[in-house]
Amino acid sequence: MSWKRWMISLAVMCLWSACGSSALLPQVTLFPRQRDPVRVSVEIANTEEKREFGLMYRNDLPEMQGMLFLFPREGPLSFWMKNTPRSLDIIYINSAYTIVSIARNTTPFSEEQLPSGKPSQFVLEVNGGFCERHGISEEDRIEFPKDLPPVR
Repeated sequence: MSWKRWMISLAVMCLWSACGSSALLPQVTLFPRQRDPVRVSVEIANTEEKREFGLMYRNDLPEMQGMLFLFPREGPLSFWMKNTPRSLDIIYINSAYTIVSIARNTTPFSEEQLPSGKPSQFVLEVNGGFCERHGISEEDRIEFPKDLPPVR
């Protein structure tokens, strides 16, 4: 392969990776009680800046992709939809990796607080209606990849 072709191939691969290919993202596995496990590729929000920005300004989100928010400790959490143009299901998860509550089909751009209602340490955001389509509910379990980045 010529040097020029190699450089073009490398540039295309880098651009493809930067666009959020779900093949390169870690996956969480949800275990609904009445259905087969559901795998979701996730972007990780492990810093304050990433947690604050979340999925704001995103118009597109593939069905089996989401964002996993990692917090340093378990406690009451609350999210909102400010600057978020699409409806989401916001899944609150405790330190035992159990879903404690779900804010379903949230209203885009709303500044209404959506509290966890119970102590949570993690939050998974997916497309609005995802939980209904895949049979996900409170008390279901979730498994994270072993190589998550540290919370900062």
